[in-house]
Amino acid sequence: MSLKAVTLTHVRYGAEDKLGLMFAWASLLPVFISLGGFVTHFIFRRELQAMFFALGLLIAQFFSEFVKKSVKESRPLTCEALEMCDSHGWPSSHSVYMAFFSIYLTLLASRRLTFSTSLGKLFVVVLPWPFAVIVMYSRIYLGYHSLGQVIAGCILGLILGLVWFLIVNVVLVHTFPILEELPICRYFYVRDSTHIPNVMLFEYQNCRAARKSEEETKKKG
Repeated sequence: MSLKAVTLTHVRYGAEDKLGLMFAWASLLPVFISLGGFVTHFIFRRELQAMFFALGLLIAQFFSEFVKKSVKESRPLTCEALEMCDSHGWPSSHSVYMAFFSIYLTLLASRRLTFSTSLGKLFVVVLPWPFAVIVMYSRIYLGYHSLGQVIAGCILGLILGLVWFLIVNVVLVHTFPILEELPICRYFYVRDSTHIPNVMLFEYQNCRAARKSEEETKKKG
């Protein structure tokens, strides 16, 4: 069977396999989350909570690679066609990433964030899980990992995500006001909004107030 590849990260799929093409792009979701999500968030928002979220994902990936090199379990037999036999497969790093991301976002939405409606909260809590399942299944479908390697990655990601959430939001959160006052954080406008119950409402009201104040100033001028 001839193979094509999504050239961004060289994810291979069957040349005539339309479902494989979809899963090849789905397996790139961690890349899109990292670049499109966290990088964009840093540029426009610069929240300490999100920065520690991203840091946790990075630590989880390094730990996943450490476990891979320690266990040294081979990928499935399809690794030869995928030209991936020189790397190890247990656990699946994609599964670690998506499980960590999903559990952390779920806990963050349910424990730390305030929503105007319960439906909005439910939407954010549920949102990452279907994507996580699709990414994990894509690694099996495309032949990069076995079911056991994906399950191991999922379990590891869930554990690491839960532990990191507790570390950040029980221990490190008390250092956020100190970090916020550091010269480098002040220079880059890094902020902490964990003390604000409803950040979206707070920003909405302040934006409206600022606009009205500007309009009144113009009228007086």
